[in-house]
Amino acid sequence: MDFDFTDDQEQLRDAVRKWVDRAYTFERRHGIEKAGGFSQQAWGEMAELGLCGLYVPESDGGMGMGPVEGMVVMEELGRGIVAEPLAQSLIAGAVLAGYADAQRKAEWLPRIASGEALVVLAYQERKARYQLDVCEAKAAATGSGYALTATKNIVPAGDKAAAWLVPAVLNGKLALFLVEAGAAGSSVRAYSTQDGGRAADVHLVSSPAQLVTLEGLAALEHAVDIGIAASCAEAVGVIDKTMAITADYMNTRKQFGAVISSFQALRHRMADMKMQQELARSMSYYASLKLNAPAPERRAAMARAKYQVGQAMRMVGQQSVQLHGGIGVTDEYIGSHYFRKLTQLEMGFGDSMHHLGEVSKRMQDTAGVFA
Repeated sequence: MDFDFTDDQEQLRDAVRKWVDRAYTFERRHGIEKAGGFSQQAWGEMAELGLCGLYVPESDGGMGMGPVEGMVVMEELGRGIVAEPLAQSLIAGAVLAGYADAQRKAEWLPRIASGEALVVLAYQERKARYQLDVCEAKAAATGSGYALTATKNIVPAGDKAAAWLVPAVLNGKLALFLVEAGAAGSSVRAYSTQDGGRAADVHLVSSPAQLVTLEGLAALEHAVDIGIAASCAEAVGVIDKTMAITADYMNTRKQFGAVISSFQALRHRMADMKMQQELARSMSYYASLKLNAPAPERRAAMARAKYQVGQAMRMVGQQSVQLHGGIGVTDEYIGSHYFRKLTQLEMGFGDSMHHLGEVSKRMQDTAGVFA
């Protein structure tokens, strides 16, 4: 199988890497974190690069690209631990393009592609425990459309969004709706997240909503799978930078008159981290290449990838801190911010233990000596 990237994909990678290196420095990122975890200016710069419309069809003002291009972009954003949630624009663009009617597409897709409108997925509930078919949110038809009553937690940049994609139960079946920010009956409680980003709890009481699709579970599963693939790619970028930071530190830090990179035991640790780094990369490729597969195959692939990349995130992050010592967890040092990002990514869209269960559940018909 050919894993070489095309010239266009390499040019896209180069453009994003240059922006991260020149415009999204650690100092700027640290300032964005202190200011609340989201910069409208940085979001606009990403939109100017065309990143917000990566999955939006060209006919709707986007770039009309696919999962491999999304993976390339998210890797580079991971290297810069960019706080602004581009993955949410990838999700919104793909879901609306694939499931919404023509009116909804015309109204929202060009605005998403231009960066004017940040549309985010608001699906998590306290009792769901990552189960997508567990939903207490309720929808009811009204004379002019639909009304939603729901509480959704940990919505990425929820207070900065122009609209939320919200799954809710309609007539006993899960459907997917779009609710505009500031709609009647809506309220938002925003807070900073562990990785320096921003999230919010969104509370809706009979809030007016637009129907995206009655096939809510299929659309939600697709949305989450896009998020998983994006998270895996972003994690690879974070891991790459974590490895580089750790190696640089080991080549300069001295003990007993010698740089610690010369100590055999520590070199073995770095070798173990390198193996996890490459395993995470291969599983990220696997996830992205399976995004357009049939739903059962896609769902199984995402669970496998998220579990394995989650293990790599945990191992590399923890070992990096151990190799640094106390400085590795100080706010002033860049390495601690990468560690926190890995910790947050491991829990997003289902943590490793959840996806281990998903992998196991999908093996029950084929695994074991009695299969």
